[in-house]
Order: sequence, then structure tokens, then C-alpha cells
Amino acid sequence: MADKEIRKEYSTKGITVIWKPRKCIHSAVCVKTLPNVYKPKEKPWIIPDNASAKELKEQIDLCPSGALTYSLGEGFTEKLKSNEHMSNKVEVLPNGPLMVHGELEVTLADGSKETKSKPTAFCRCGASDNKPYCDGSHRAAGFKDA
Repeated sequence: MADKEIRKEYSTKGITVIWKPRKCIHSAVCVKTLPNVYKPKEKPWIIPDNASAKELKEQIDLCPSGALTYSLGEGFTEKLKSNEHMSNKVEVLPNGPLMVHGELEVTLADGSKETKSKPTAFCRCGASDNKPYCDGSHRAAGFKDA
């Protein structure tokens, strides 16, 4: 994609929540996990002051698309989780993406490589503008499991 990536940052004590809207697949994991923080009908829609840095980090680690990430500020000393003993898991979401959990290396069509250490959503419908990753296009395309 040649367009410049949009990146919004929302800071609070010890953590900055980073949102990249073009990566979002609208799984609503964020809203379901921390409804006092993520309010899609409000502006700003992310209110990080409504949760602790630890709660935000744990929720962001669940984001299936990588649209939400974070950077830790000074004074936040909690050790990050190690994926060293995590096994990989693949999950087919009904009428949606293929979710891969665990650390993996993805070789893209152009030969470049990306390392993923969070749950990663891969497109199954073929309609994504962010292939091989899901961008939520399966909803508009009416994708259904056979």
C-alpha cells in the first residue's frame, strides 16, 4: 500500500496506546475487554486513563490485527511476557480470518519477512487490501464458511 500509514497515539501513566486504523479488522476484542477505555462512538474513542498500564498492555496483547500496539514509558518496569515457551496455535474463526497464535516469521509476496509475536489474523476470503493479513473485508464480501 503506497498510502502513508495513519497512526494515532493516546498516552497515560506509563504507557502510550498506538492505533493504526488501516490494520483494524473490527473484531471488537478491545471494546469487549475494556469497554471503559474503547468507546467507538466517542471522540477520542480511546481513553487510556480509564485503565491501568498493565490492563492496557494485557488487552493490547490480545489485538488480533496488530492495529493496537503500545510503547512503555519511564517508570513502567513490569517484565514483558516471554513467548519462548509458547506453542503455536491455529484457529479458524467462523466466517472470518485464520488466527495464528504464537511467534512466527511471515514471508510476504515480495520476499520481505516480518516477525509476529502476537495473535495474527490471516485473510481467508481473498478480499483483504492488506494481504496476507485480514482487514475485515470478509464482512462486506459476505464470506461464509462452506
